[in-house]
Amino acid sequence: MEKDEVKRVAQLALLEIEPEQMDKFSRQFNEILEYMEEINELDLSQCEAAFHITELKNVFREDELEPSFEREAILKNAPDPEDGAFKVPRVIER
Repeated sequence: MEKDEVKRVAQLALLEIEPEQMDKFSRQFNEILEYMEEINELDLSQCEAAFHITELKNVFREDELEPSFEREAILKNAPDPEDGAFKVPRVIER
């Protein structure tokens, strides 16, 4: 990978690379590409395709009702509560 290609990849990734770093990044990109070529040479015809490295399983749990804090105790932290809720400044204009 030449310096102009490194510059283009950096622009696509929204990275700023100093001119004195171009040689270093060019060398590192080339090392990565050489490693990818090694991987491409492997015979994977007998391997089953893997879509995820770990076995996926359902991690949901049943909802359980648990005690909560009292509304009045929580609203003591609000500088300006209104109608039993936290009043916050509007952030979206109509």
